[in-house]
Amino acid sequence: MAKRSTISKPKPDAERYLQGRHLLRSIKRILIQFRAHLDEELRPQGLTTSQMQVLFAVRNSPGSSGAQIARSCYITPQTAQMLLKHLEQSGFITRGKDTVNDRIVIASITAAGERLAKSVEKDSRGLQQRLWQGISDTELDCLSILLDRCLSNLDGSDLPAAD
Repeated sequence: MAKRSTISKPKPDAERYLQGRHLLRSIKRILIQFRAHLDEELRPQGLTTSQMQVLFAVRNSPGSSGAQIARSCYITPQTAQMLLKHLEQSGFITRGKDTVNDRIVIASITAAGERLAKSVEKDSRGLQQRLWQGISDTELDCLSILLDRCLSNLDGSDLPAAD
């Protein structure tokens, strides 16, 4: 009996298009479901996923300007300012003038914001475990490589985006 080749034949364009469309829908549905569940977990604390994303951006890059935070979160500067204002009013971040350029307002996380970030990380672990349930580490590594390649195909970069 002849050994089967592990190399598959290319699919016709129409079939590949339909499969690609299905995959894109699945990615979108996963993101929507994940965000809905995360928003539900954050609701008792009076926060949204968008606010937490900005809080983590401030935490990961202390002293960042609103424009830098907007870029790292893939949101508009106006949206970043609105979210930063809420986080500041809630006591999770502080904002002040940059020491080099006093026209730039920078943000830093407070002790309360750090406690909140740690709590959210702990709570979201269970949601991530649920998402990746039944998927091996090897499969997860392959998925990561494939999604990085897709992103690179679209934006022309060779490097994966920073978290």
